[in-house]
Amino acid sequence: MSQFGQAKKTTAAPEEVRPGGASPDVRDRQHWPKAIVGYAVDYVPGHSTGRHHHDRDQLVHGERGVMTVRTDDGAWIVPPGYAVWVPAGVVHEVRAASAVAMRTLYLRRDAGVPVGPRCRVVAVPALVRELIGRVVTLPREYPESGAEARLVAVLADELAGLPSAPLDLPLPRDRRALAVAEALISDPSDGRELAEWGRESGASARTLARLFQTETGMSFGRWRQRRRLLAALERLAAGEPVTGVALDLGYASPSAFIAMFRRTLGAPPTRYLKDPTAISGPLG
Repeated sequence: MSQFGQAKKTTAAPEEVRPGGASPDVRDRQHWPKAIVGYAVDYVPGHSTGRHHHDRDQLVHGERGVMTVRTDDGAWIVPPGYAVWVPAGVVHEVRAASAVAMRTLYLRRDAGVPVGPRCRVVAVPALVRELIGRVVTLPREYPESGAEARLVAVLADELAGLPSAPLDLPLPRDRRALAVAEALISDPSDGRELAEWGRESGASARTLARLFQTETGMSFGRWRQRRRLLAALERLAAGEPVTGVALDLGYASPSAFIAMFRRTLGAPPTRYLKDPTAISGPLG
């Protein structure tokens, strides 16, 4: 089941995060004197942090594995080669779709990196990935003019220029459209059309179509395709075969799925997953 669904929290992960706040270690790090601090933690498949927020902006990034970041406004997939900016104060939940080696950053607003008011996915090139890997190992105190400080300065410059990638799934606010969205989050292979969803949700097909367009910025068909694509990215990045993923998500054949993937992401699945940051094709 996709990690957009209701994953059960496991206690086997090396960190416990209480709803409404960060773990003790993370809370301590956010009071460290440096403007950018790093944190490393490993999660087992299915782990959920629970709903919480941070006092600093956060870059949710993983060296390995696939994560989903969920807020009241939407969901963001974090496959290899990407990260999600989570602004300070935004209540969110991180779920591990596979075994995850999370290497995350917490930034004060004076770090010189514009994050913006909303969550967004950014591409993480190899240089930034290696810099993050170094920064998460830095001690609480390091010389302001030493090699460590220069390393963090380079990282800040690189973070400011990370390109956005539309790997998000905005959620409608209207309860009827949201009920449809939540059902498709739980089962992205559901092929029912709007008329059928309307009979279940208590709204006409025309009303649902209008709500999806106005509240998510996408037509219902495009929203459902985005949902299926994000589900596919989760499962493919976790090592599942293309054929099984394509058929499970309701595509008539693997070739139909590959054609959709190439059309929207600019490359077939195998090439995309080998180096996603090298592909320029936008999500459709």
